[in-house]
Amino acid sequence: MQHPASGSPDLRYPIGQPVLPDAPLEQGARTAYMAHLATLPDLVRATVAGRTPAQLDQPYRPGGWTMRQLLHHLPDSHMQAYTRFKLALTEDNPTIKSYDEAAWAELPDSTATPPAVSLALLEALHIRWVRLLRNLTDEQWQRTYYHPDSDRTFTLDQALVLYSWHGRHHLAHLRGNEPVTE
Repeated sequence: MQHPASGSPDLRYPIGQPVLPDAPLEQGARTAYMAHLATLPDLVRATVAGRTPAQLDQPYRPGGWTMRQLLHHLPDSHMQAYTRFKLALTEDNPTIKSYDEAAWAELPDSTATPPAVSLALLEALHIRWVRLLRNLTDEQWQRTYYHPDSDRTFTLDQALVLYSWHGRHHLAHLRGNEPVTE
């Protein structure tokens, strides 16, 4: 993806911006997005295997977080998503609580915790999350939540696409902004 002002690659969005569906997803598409979530922890683990602490403490792009912060951001964000799914499944169009992800990235657990801790958390979280997702009915995929920061209502289909993108987006950052084909 090119940065519009300069014509150079936009390192913030190496796989482009997410494109959310307007209509319900077909089951095949849902299955593919769920597969992205299911495989993400192993792909992240393989990508950072062998990285030194000094490498993990380098920004993954100019002006970006360190790779360590990014590794901790993934489970932070995906825990929020998992909770949003559960709220949407048990309440009528709940208003979700947003969080300051930049501030969270500066907290000590994001700057000093060994990556293995968050990799284990991401793996366990995705096992639970994907198990939940694989058992939803077509009607449940159309349940919604409201996000006050974007002033938008999301269906669970749209949230699935968004968080599948989010994982692949940050995996590309960890890989040095290479496209992700998995």
